Amino acid sequence: MAQQQEALAQHDSILQTILAKLLTLQESYSIITPTLPSEVTYHNRKPNSSHIVVPKSTKEENIVGGALLHTIIPAASRIIFTNPKPLYNQTIDFEIRVNDMAKEGPNWDGLLKWSIAHSDGTGNPRNLSEEDRKWFMEAMQAQTIDVVKRMKEITLVMQTPDNILEEQGVTATDLEDMLDELQQHVESIDMANDLHSIGGLSPLLKYLRNSHANIRAKAAEVVSTIVQNNPKSQQLVMDANGMEPLLSNFTSDDDVTVRTKALGAISSLIRHNKPGIAAFRLANGYAALKDALSSESVRFQRKALNLIQYLIQENPNDCHVITELGFPRIMTHLATSEDPEVREGALRGLYELSKGKPVKTDDVIHEDDEKLKQALQERIDDISTMSSEDLAAIRDERLLVDSLWTTHYNEPSSLREKGLVVLPADDVAEPPPDVASRVLVSPLRGLNHPADNGDKSEKKDTPLLLGPGP
Repeated sequence: MAQQQEALAQHDSILQTILAKLLTLQESYSIITPTLPSEVTYHNRKPNSSHIVVPKSTKEENIVGGALLHTIIPAASRIIFTNPKPLYNQTIDFEIRVNDMAKEGPNWDGLLKWSIAHSDGTGNPRNLSEEDRKWFMEAMQAQTIDVVKRMKEITLVMQTPDNILEEQGVTATDLEDMLDELQQHVESIDMANDLHSIGGLSPLLKYLRNSHANIRAKAAEVVSTIVQNNPKSQQLVMDANGMEPLLSNFTSDDDVTVRTKALGAISSLIRHNKPGIAAFRLANGYAALKDALSSESVRFQRKALNLIQYLIQENPNDCHVITELGFPRIMTHLATSEDPEVREGALRGLYELSKGKPVKTDDVIHEDDEKLKQALQERIDDISTMSSEDLAAIRDERLLVDSLWTTHYNEPSSLREKGLVVLPADDVAEPPPDVASRVLVSPLRGLNHPADNGDKSEKKDTPLLLGPGP
């Protein structure tokens, strides 16, 4: 308690100094910004925070060494300053309430005038004094996270036995937050590869067997981020026998969320990774995917369908095996799902199988073919009654239904006769080619190669890290 009070007093002093300095800079260099916080309240509401959190709506522009330090903070925003000591239970949470902005809102006119004045050469900005420049650089460096150091600290926690963590008061929720922070760090390919170098990969993989379902699920998410579009880390995880616990969780975990996250990690691990695909096939992965399709979880179905399509494209010779396992019958059923992503994924899988031309040798396949025809006709009837807006939303599905019908029955579907396969609104000029991204590649894979495991549901906002960890 005394430690927290001491830290609170320390951060109170630091915060007041920073606010005063910002006001001084604002006045000295005519920086037109919204009113800075007029009231600061402290609220110890989350003692286990490990970083500063700013909502995505916050706009921050910091030019080191320049005259601009400009921040727009929405009313009742929340900023978490953490204790610099590496103990999760000593973090202090501050809440800043911006009363003036809540009443008047941001000074957009002032910002516009400032932008114009500083873009057409009419402005008269003053130079920073050496004292202000030194303070500014020290403040920026103080708020810079040493990512490798933080990852080493997280690694030490992961290597600590559970009973020791419990004695120190570390809860499962604390570990989830820690893994969430680690996931943000390994978005960078370099940091993802460095995790193995600092000894963090093996303890992370052990967390896949943790007794807490939420930790197993979160660990799989971190592994998925590490190996996504990253051949080096894919090989490191394979060498560390990371496929085994992922397959175990995918096939037999009692928690469907853990199974779903494990499948997502497997999907990222084996993409463009032939040894990974071979290991998945040898582990009877197709049978596990069939079981996933029979699940009642829509998210699980989406991920399974997405991976099936990829595997068929990579290994067309597997079409016969997949057909023999009974995938077409399940996919035909899912083609009438109420979830549009599941429905489209099932149709794509069926279309990929139709390109593989599996041999029809018995009555079971003929029976499945008749069920497919009924399912397609049902979709055609539904599509025929849709509004223009709804039709535009299922463009790919319309094309898939017509293509499947044509492939299986050697005749165009009635959608084509009704002019519903390609609509006038579909004939839109394609955007110009993206040339810049071929040259300017961000190290954050999430910006250029988003993980597409068949789940397009909304994700929670990722907090912006602005300060040192505990």
